[in-house]
Amino acid sequence: MSQPSPSYFQDVERCVDESIARVGQQVVLGIPLGIGKPNPLVNAFYQRAKADPQLRLKIITAITVETPKGSSDLEKRFLGPFVERVFGNYPDLDYAVDLRTGQLPPNVEVAEFFFKPGGYMNVPMQQQNYISTNYTHAARDLMANGVNVLAQQVATREVDGERWFSLGSNPDVTLDLLPLIAEARRQGRAVVTIAEVNREMPFMYNDAMVRPADFDLVIDHPRYDFRQFGAPNMPVDNADYLLGLQASALIRDGGTLQIGIGCLGDAIVHFCRMRQQQNDRYQQLLADLRIPERYSELIGDIGGTGPFAQGLYGASEMFVNGFMYLHQDGILKRRVYDSVPLQRLLNEGVITEVVNERMLATLLERGVIPARLTETDVAFLRRFGIVNSRVHYQNGELLIGETLRVPAELDRVESYAAVVANGLGDQLKGGIIMHGGFFMGPQSFYEALRTLPEAESRLICMTTVRKVNHLYGGEELAVLQRRDARFINTTIMVTLLGAAVSDGLENGQVISGVGGQYNFVAMAHELPGARSILMLRSTRESGLSVSSNIVWNYGHITIPRHLRDIVITEYGIADLRGRSDREVMTALINIADSRFQPELLEKAKRGGKIPQDYQIPPQYLHNTPGRIQARLVPHKQLGLLPDFPLGTDFTEEEMILGRVLKGLKLRLSTKGDLMKTIVKAMTVGSAPEKAQRYLARLQLDHPSGQREKMIQKLIVSELIAGGYV
Repeated sequence: MSQPSPSYFQDVERCVDESIARVGQQVVLGIPLGIGKPNPLVNAFYQRAKADPQLRLKIITAITVETPKGSSDLEKRFLGPFVERVFGNYPDLDYAVDLRTGQLPPNVEVAEFFFKPGGYMNVPMQQQNYISTNYTHAARDLMANGVNVLAQQVATREVDGERWFSLGSNPDVTLDLLPLIAEARRQGRAVVTIAEVNREMPFMYNDAMVRPADFDLVIDHPRYDFRQFGAPNMPVDNADYLLGLQASALIRDGGTLQIGIGCLGDAIVHFCRMRQQQNDRYQQLLADLRIPERYSELIGDIGGTGPFAQGLYGASEMFVNGFMYLHQDGILKRRVYDSVPLQRLLNEGVITEVVNERMLATLLERGVIPARLTETDVAFLRRFGIVNSRVHYQNGELLIGETLRVPAELDRVESYAAVVANGLGDQLKGGIIMHGGFFMGPQSFYEALRTLPEAESRLICMTTVRKVNHLYGGEELAVLQRRDARFINTTIMVTLLGAAVSDGLENGQVISGVGGQYNFVAMAHELPGARSILMLRSTRESGLSVSSNIVWNYGHITIPRHLRDIVITEYGIADLRGRSDREVMTALINIADSRFQPELLEKAKRGGKIPQDYQIPPQYLHNTPGRIQARLVPHKQLGLLPDFPLGTDFTEEEMILGRVLKGLKLRLSTKGDLMKTIVKAMTVGSAPEKAQRYLARLQLDHPSGQREKMIQKLIVSELIAGGYV
């Protein structure tokens, strides 16, 4: 029985009317995390609730993104043209704007299970409404919270003569929700599913493809097309580069990779590319920083420093921009197949991806296919390209082309010979180089996805987060596909016992969320040959205060100590798996900033966890930022460590002004530097000619009034101090 066609709308208001008519005045709206939110529809629901106090609206989502606004006049001058150029007609979510200003009406509630990192610190309403859950449990928890309207952006395309929708950036939770919604309906619950078509959303194939009939209501009008939110690449600094360099040497050729968004992920990708394309320089950089000297055994056991001959396969909840660079450079190329016997034979090296008679014979010998083929067997062979499209099954026979018929019995000489001569394919089909749950990145990333040839796009499978983030339900295949997995994530703090603090503070403030980190860390302990790698900067700064991110203990954790594995700081690598508490603590102290090592060691001794006569080895007593900078200077001068290794949306002027404004803000907020900075600026005469382009970018080339003139002097003073003019 065919599914009913959805109702189509060209106006979001009418769609809201229909939704309320179906579910009533209590609307629980579930929308995707990140960029897949149907912003015009969400805004229509929200404005309707603001206008009608009788309508109760609860929005459940994660990672609500907002275009940058700037808190000061100077920041707004800087951001205005950038936002207009990069974000274009992206419509901000009205509820996010009101949350910031404390104007959310009492009949509206917003709950998230993952915050944009740091986005809602000290925002009581969001801290109170935060839902702590694993990403893999999000669909379950959305249904438990009573979701009765599910809505998201979709792309649309005709494929093989049939109209399809694609869940684009966000099949992650939606694919898990659709069967749960179907079950809720069978139990009599009213639920509405809504698709908002956006032609700017990249069309993704494979699991992300759904039929229009999977939705009840569809909004489709060009006025609701809008540019996707582009998360600009941030600059990569010295510490980031050292973290990424060490991590890149722990990735095994032929293995599996998971990384996250941000400068640390960009650094890892940068060094994987250098390892592939400029291996001599990569090896020299490692040697200059003494990484092979200190960690040769670990690198030899689990990683490597040579080019990626076999390539990598990506299995990451977040498909980030860096994976596209790895694919373009021939690194992300190891294909996995949705077949246990095929994947096992490939892993063993018994077959390759080239289809030939030997492959057919092996499949018969190993019992992957029987000699007497059924229609299901032939469908399997066609699906994976082992036989070509000319081969069909008909009533116990194989029809090859239009005239050749033989019994579907490969133990007959004539049948086997006919298939080998006329029916074999050339290359295995259906391989996947990247499984991801959702994607987000800069505008160039989305454009690359939109313009990928179909054959390449089909190598990427956006799918349910349950398929990517854990093993349950398909353990045998997942183990075969995810060989030598490296799950690389960031954390905020690590205790000396090896527990990690990644999502919040001990006072209860939530910074981001657990997301999939716990799943990946736990999976690393279950998969043969897999490792979890947590990266963190050794210190953090607040004004003039510096604190260690390796701590004795902490009142909140995300990853428990019994799941400790590999931890990396800019100062080194600590391999903690299977180690005693004493070994774990000494290894972590070795990679801590030297300013905090004595205190950490003293606390560990006082707690009886390290012998009283233990001393930190001399080679670990010089972990200072200055030493890092000195070691990296020659490589920076060679252009090997650019500020933006994966490109940037910022212009040259904006990159320089960004540094200038960041430094100026720090100095003006520090009591000791405030007056010095102002006095120094007062000595600046007329603005030099070379400063004019920077001043023009901030609309300060013709200042009006004393305030703007003073700001102009401050900017010029910083430009001069930085050597830019």
